[in-house]
Amino acid sequence: MHVALTGATGLVGGNLAQALLAAGHTVTATRRGGSRAAHLDELDLQWAQADLSDTEGLSHAFQGAEVVFHCAAAVSVRRVPPPWMVDANVAGTQRVIDACQAAGVRRLLHCSSTVAVGVSEGPAPIDETAPWNLPAHGLDDGYALTKHDSEQLVHAAVARGFDAVMVNPGYMFGPMDIRPSSGRMIQEVVAGRMIGSTPGSNCFVDVRDVAAGMIAAAERGRCGERYILGGDNLHYGEVFALIARVAGVRPPRRAIPAWAARVAGWAGDLHESLSSAEPFLNSSTIAWGYAPGFRFSSAKAERELGYTHRPVGQAIRAALDWWAAQA
Repeated sequence: MHVALTGATGLVGGNLAQALLAAGHTVTATRRGGSRAAHLDELDLQWAQADLSDTEGLSHAFQGAEVVFHCAAAVSVRRVPPPWMVDANVAGTQRVIDACQAAGVRRLLHCSSTVAVGVSEGPAPIDETAPWNLPAHGLDDGYALTKHDSEQLVHAAVARGFDAVMVNPGYMFGPMDIRPSSGRMIQEVVAGRMIGSTPGSNCFVDVRDVAAGMIAAAERGRCGERYILGGDNLHYGEVFALIARVAGVRPPRRAIPAWAARVAGWAGDLHESLSSAEPFLNSSTIAWGYAPGFRFSSAKAERELGYTHRPVGQAIRAALDWWAAQA
């Protein structure tokens, strides 16, 4: 089958491209001029020059594809989404939908995120039916807002007769994290720069399992549905300790007091308001660090797609080995 893919140079896109080729599909991947793609040179990809601002270029790239996998997105921890982020994640998703329709694509597989689902207000992990309640918990940063809004555009297109399926991956670790993106957490722990942990939690997953789940969703997912592709629900202290054990380094042992974290978050807010540089910390990232309910169930994907996930320690090992091979 001929498929098209946006965001191939990113963590999930690169692993998805590799999985699609291994499954025997022909893959056209879009990229912007100047994108770093040398780590994909060994993959037999057909490249098309197009970005999320170019509906015509996207439509041309999607010609002949039965399925489009939309993985490209702008990522930032800013509290308020800057215009470039809204354009990429929200308007860009609409352009992908328009380009799919113009090119006669049969199905869109939209890669969303667990931040578009919600946060648990009880002890149990939440599923796809949970209401989006991040604003009530101070977790509605720019990335969460734009990923939520982009999902609404996909739902609206489905209501008009468009065939689309959505997936909501958790916090991904694994190989081919070139920037790095989420793998920065691994590198900070290994380098000893993670001074302590917070009591919040997240759903950590191997990106290779997410890629397999995305292919299954494209093949067997029900139109208009979304599927959480999660893994191990862990507190940050637990995942820091796991990273340290896999890497053979000392884990951060200090619990960061909430008052100190809030002060750091306020300082980050001030820096964000005065600078165009990406903040490392702000009040939003601190809120995530203290959110114990960011825990998810993948039961629906397991039941309908046959989704499985390996222990996240294997993803950490794969990420470390991949970076070592690039050195």
